[in-house]
Amino acid sequence: MPVLFLAARPYNNSMKKTVYTNATIVTALSVATRGLGFLYRIVLSRFIGAEGLGLYQVAFSLFGLFATIGAGGIPITVSRMITKAKAQKDPYAEKQTVSAGLILCLLLSLPTAFLFGFLGHKFTFLFTDKRTFKVFQILIVGLVFASVYAVLRGSFWGNKEFLTPSILETAEEALMVIIGVMLLQNVSSPVDGAQKAAWAVTLSCCIVCIAALLFFFNKGGALCAPKNTLKPLFNATLPITSVRAGGSLVNSAIAVLLPAMLIKAGLNETQALKLFGIVSGMVIPVLFMPSTLIGSLALVLVPELAEDYYKSNQARLRKNILRGLKFSVIVACSLIPLLFSVGGDVGKIAFSNATAGKIIEKSCILLLPMSVTMISTSILNSLGFEKQTFLYYFLGAAALLLCILILPQYFGAYAYCIGLGASFSINAVCNLVLLWKKGLLFEKGRGQVWIQQFLPTLLLTIPICFLGRRLANLCKQFFGEPLATILTALIVLSLSLLLLLVRKLFKRRPTMKNR
Repeated sequence: MPVLFLAARPYNNSMKKTVYTNATIVTALSVATRGLGFLYRIVLSRFIGAEGLGLYQVAFSLFGLFATIGAGGIPITVSRMITKAKAQKDPYAEKQTVSAGLILCLLLSLPTAFLFGFLGHKFTFLFTDKRTFKVFQILIVGLVFASVYAVLRGSFWGNKEFLTPSILETAEEALMVIIGVMLLQNVSSPVDGAQKAAWAVTLSCCIVCIAALLFFFNKGGALCAPKNTLKPLFNATLPITSVRAGGSLVNSAIAVLLPAMLIKAGLNETQALKLFGIVSGMVIPVLFMPSTLIGSLALVLVPELAEDYYKSNQARLRKNILRGLKFSVIVACSLIPLLFSVGGDVGKIAFSNATAGKIIEKSCILLLPMSVTMISTSILNSLGFEKQTFLYYFLGAAALLLCILILPQYFGAYAYCIGLGASFSINAVCNLVLLWKKGLLFEKGRGQVWIQQFLPTLLLTIPICFLGRRLANLCKQFFGEPLATILTALIVLSLSLLLLLVRKLFKRRPTMKNR
């Protein structure tokens, strides 16, 4: 997909080739990583059930909060500061940046790990369901390792070594699946299963952190006294970390509020926890599929955007921004018809849960604002607009929490997906308006052309959605459900790509060299 998307007007052959290559490799590994993560979700749903998955998700959401506080904005900030040091030809500043990042992440993560590891019994009030506390204590063991790895990942990004962290993250997912399958063979209860799943996460995280350290020093990485680098790094990291910590805090709040609101709407505690496990552990991973492709592109584009920004190369900066936004729309237009057509079958086949399939099917429309938000937020952060994205995020988060508080009595678990749609829509609109005001969105006179190109394309995805649904029902009359789902998915994807070709959203690269 990135190769097809980036086949726009050339701006520099060598740089374009680098972006193509990096985007393709990172995307392939990201897809593999996300595929392994999806496989692990299937394993968990089969071994520990919806209730165990709910317990695991509640504990993991709180762990995610502290992991974000420990290193949330550090990787992208380290990457950007290293890029700046390279542009200024200052190798000593690169070492200072990595050293400052490691010191900062340890200062933020070690106290938390100590408090919950040794004095955790004093904080059980944070858990509405006390069964999740032991699961969380297992996860918190890996907090320091996760924080250290985050800094190293930022160092790799800043040096444009995208392959190393991608391989490590794929290995981490593979280890998690292997260890998880081994530990979950004899599960005695949902709580036991959630604890064993947590150990799989922690052990894989520790192993990959050690491997990353070996890679870092083997590639010539070095540390030195950070001197005056620590404070600038902290100041630059704070807005991004605040946004991501806010996201983790919102996820933690949802893990508490959604089951509570479902109970208030008439479900008992077990039913509410199971439904939360279905939405957070089965539905959301499927709906967040665009993050794999968009995240890999953002990973490659961020250093390029930062470099163009610091060198005041406005023309190339604007072209790359538009390429990123264009790619996000391509991803959404490809996946929305796919999930609308076969999302219900995915839930039944992958998770053996029809409810998950129905929610996936009816919530796929949020992929469009989600995709635009993901890429535009990464773009703005790379250009130094972290404070603005911080504000926009919390506007969206407020809308999400409001939906969680009000809508469960009317829409049940769908309230979560409705809230996500509202949140992403607010973020996408605010991000695009800011880019437009800064003169970074369109070249003069190009805005109307983009609207004329994209709006009909979005409208034409609607008949593909309904055609795919009819096709799925037809295929099931002649084939078994798995085969019918695969055939429908292939046909719907082909129709979506044909639409994008007809609408000239990307061009096919005809020569073997360009492919």
